[in-house]
Amino acid sequence: MEVQQALLELYRTVFTYPAIDNHAHAFLKVEHRDAVPFEGLISEASGPALTEDSVHTLACYRATAQLGKLFGLSSTADWEDVKRARKAMDYIQLCRMCMDPTRIQCILIDDGLGNNDLVYDYQWHDQFTKSHTRRIVRVEVLAENILRDLIPLELESEEGMHIPHLAHNFVVRLTAELTACATDPEVAGFKSIACYRTGLDIAVSQDGREMEITLVTIVLRYESLKTLRLADKALNDYVVNTTLRIAGQYGKPVQFHTGLGDNDISLSKSTPALMQPIIKAYPSTKIVLLHSAYPFTQEAGYLTAVYRNVYLDFGEVFPFVSADGQRDIVKQVLELCPTNKIMWSTDGHYWPESYYLGTLQAREVVYQVLEASIRRGELTLPQAKGIVKRAFFENANKVYNLGLSPCEM
Repeated sequence: MEVQQALLELYRTVFTYPAIDNHAHAFLKVEHRDAVPFEGLISEASGPALTEDSVHTLACYRATAQLGKLFGLSSTADWEDVKRARKAMDYIQLCRMCMDPTRIQCILIDDGLGNNDLVYDYQWHDQFTKSHTRRIVRVEVLAENILRDLIPLELESEEGMHIPHLAHNFVVRLTAELTACATDPEVAGFKSIACYRTGLDIAVSQDGREMEITLVTIVLRYESLKTLRLADKALNDYVVNTTLRIAGQYGKPVQFHTGLGDNDISLSKSTPALMQPIIKAYPSTKIVLLHSAYPFTQEAGYLTAVYRNVYLDFGEVFPFVSADGQRDIVKQVLELCPTNKIMWSTDGHYWPESYYLGTLQAREVVYQVLEASIRRGELTLPQAKGIVKRAFFENANKVYNLGLSPCEM
């Protein structure tokens, strides 16, 4: 087969094969469509760094051109033109305009992002896909909700607060709720944001006394501030270990935020290289490293190559990273990572445009990287097509036990 004909067939496969979005978040409700700065589409920054600086990135310039074309704007349209155009559209029409070209067949939605009053329920998104949307349960949020229920009951009891009793009830309830989620067909897997809270250097050994001391701190903070956020290492590590144990028993994957995130993260503790002890401790549990672990992609690729239970998601870098950066990231993913262990996601959130850009840019970059390999004689066409089908659909279908067949889109 001539090279040009092979590349044309590869192009068709890359841009038409259905996809499973293995990690995303919900859309904003129509009445809240402008509740969050739209610049969050192209940056993880916050405050002036988001609204003033992010619009001067290569990622923003590229997104502006691609959305301007989608919305039928002139080639000279700027970021503000894009914002005005989207605001003037009927919301469902906007959602369909963005979702129809993606060929996303199934979405796995992490519904623990927060601002739940602002966003739709995960099942609402079924109208844009051929297959039913499934949940990803964020375990730190689950644990926080349990403590919000238990702490007031302990404080109001006749005996008063008894930390060992609170700890026991927390352990029992956490185990029960994680097990219920693991056996729920609506739940495709779990997610941990330990990376944000206390870092990925998660301890395997558990100290019950240390956890009780941590609970004292949490209770005192709750009494004084009426807020509750799981950000104390002993308790966070316990939650993650319990999740990994139960998930392994029931065959549900556990996703971990790694690398790229907002300024709430400690970058030095966001590398998945810190996870080696926890990976070794739970060899029967499928662990998915999210977001390409950028800028630690090579470390993540190494872990995926040497540990049977580790998988690598190459999402979120679309559209947050420039086109050149995205090509380098995909190349780094493919340096070591077995192609039966890579999965794609949009990390789409709030705006339908995030799904559109996350898909369009990923397909463009995957094609460009594989095209170059074919031209150099490093890949055959069947090998390249196999990579595409596995990365966009087959691997996620198998890892999350979805039981889907690719649909004509």
